[in-house]
Amino acid sequence: MSLPDLEKLVERLEQVAFRLERAEVCPATAKAGGRVLMRGTSVELISASVQAYDAILSGVLQNYIALSKKIGAEVASHADMVARAFQVQRQFLTIAAKSREPDKHALRELLKPTSDQIQAVQDFREKNRTSKLFNHLSAVSESIPALGWVTISPAPAPFVKEMNDACQFYSNRVLMDYKDKDKTHIDWARSWLSVLVELQGFVKAHHLTGLVWNPSGGDAMTLVKSGGAAPTVGGGPPPPPPPPPADFTASAPVEDARAALFKDINKGEDISKGLKKVSADQMTHKNPALRGQPSLPGKASPTAPQFASNRPSQEVVKPPRFELEGKKWCVDYQVNQPQLVVDNTQMNQSVNIYKCVNTVVIVKGKVNSICVDSCKKTSVVFDDIVSVVEFINCQSVKAQSMGKVPTVAIDKTDGAHVYLSNKSLDAEIVTSKSSEVNVSVPKADGDFLEIPVPEQYKSKWNGKTLSTIVVDQA
Repeated sequence: MSLPDLEKLVERLEQVAFRLERAEVCPATAKAGGRVLMRGTSVELISASVQAYDAILSGVLQNYIALSKKIGAEVASHADMVARAFQVQRQFLTIAAKSREPDKHALRELLKPTSDQIQAVQDFREKNRTSKLFNHLSAVSESIPALGWVTISPAPAPFVKEMNDACQFYSNRVLMDYKDKDKTHIDWARSWLSVLVELQGFVKAHHLTGLVWNPSGGDAMTLVKSGGAAPTVGGGPPPPPPPPPADFTASAPVEDARAALFKDINKGEDISKGLKKVSADQMTHKNPALRGQPSLPGKASPTAPQFASNRPSQEVVKPPRFELEGKKWCVDYQVNQPQLVVDNTQMNQSVNIYKCVNTVVIVKGKVNSICVDSCKKTSVVFDDIVSVVEFINCQSVKAQSMGKVPTVAIDKTDGAHVYLSNKSLDAEIVTSKSSEVNVSVPKADGDFLEIPVPEQYKSKWNGKTLSTIVVDQA
C-alpha cells in the first residue's frame, strides 16, 4: 500500500473513531432517535424533534411556498417572510435540543428573532389592505402567531389549533372566491391549512406539555454566541443576532423603600418630629391669596407614577379618504360624518369602509359587496347587494337594507344591529366570535320587531357526534 493510500485510510479511521466517541458522549440524542451528521471533521447532532420540524419545512411548507410563487404579487413576498419565520424557529429548536432551559431574561432574548418575524408578517398585511389578495394575506397573518407555541405550557398543541381556527374565516373566503375559477388559489388555501395541521401534529408528538429542553445540555446563550446553532435547511444565512435587551432592572429597588417605610413606622411617637409646623399665613383657608398659586412654586405638580405598559403606542391619525380605486370604493378614516353618500355605483363594484368613527355611509344603487372593517359607532344604509355585507372587528355598528341582500356576515364584532327590509327577509345572518347582535324585521304596521341572535349554546354527545342546540335565555 502506497503512502497516500495509507494516509487516506488513517483519516477515515479517525473520522469513524471521532463519530463513535461523540455518540458515546451524547447517548441521550441517540436514544431519542437523533442522528449524527459528519461535515468534514466536525460533527453535528440533530435531535428527533428538529428532524421532524425539517420534514415540515421540506414538505408542506415548500408546497405552500411554491403555490405562493405561482400566484405571485404580494402573496409571493408574504410567503418569503413566512419561510424566514419558520427558519428562525428551526434555529431556536436546534438551540433548545442542545441546551438546558435558560432563565426568563435569556429566553426572551432567544425568542426575539421569532417574534420579530411574526410581527413582520402581520405588518405586511396591514400595509397592503388595498391588495386584491388581501384575503390571502389575512389568512396567513391571522394564524402566523401559531409559531408562538414555544411559549405555551402545559398544552401548546391546542394553541396551534386555535390559530388554525382563527384563519378559517379568510381561508374560506379564498375558497369561495376562486371556486370553479382558479384551482391554484384553492390549492394554496389548503396548503397553508396543511402547514398548520402538520405543525400541530409536530408539537403534539414532540412537545406535548411544552417546549422540551436538554437537561444535560450547555448554556443556551453561550451556544448562540459561539455559533453553535445548526444551519437552516435549504435556507440562506442565519439572521443577525438580536440587539441587546432593554434594561428592565434599572428601576428603583422596591425592597429598600419598603424597609425605610417600616423603619419610620417603628419610631412610634417620634415619627412626627420631622414634620414642619405650618403657620397661619401659609394656610390656604386662612390666606385666600394663596389659593390661586401652585402649592410648590418652582416644582412640577406631582403626577401618578408611570408604569411600563404592553399596550401599543397610539396610532397615527391618517387623513380621511373617500375615492373610487378601480372597482372598489374606499371610505377610510372618516370621523363624525353624518352622511357620506356613495352614488353612481355599478353592480361589479365593492365598498370598503375602514376605521371610521361615528359616521353614516349611504350606498345607493346595486353593488357587489360591502365590507365594514375596524369601525366604531358606524352605520351603513344600502339598496341592493349581489353577494354579502360583512362586519369585521367592529364595535356598535348598524346596517339597514332598503332592498335585497343574500348574506350578512358578522365576525369579531361587539354590538351589531341589522335592519332587514321586506325584500331581504330571506337573508342569511352568519355570526362568529361576536356579541350583542340583533336583527330587526318589519311588521305589518310598519314598525320593527327586534330579535337577538343567540350567544349561548348547549352541546351533548348523542353517540355519534355532538348535538348542539340554542339555550333559551329567559
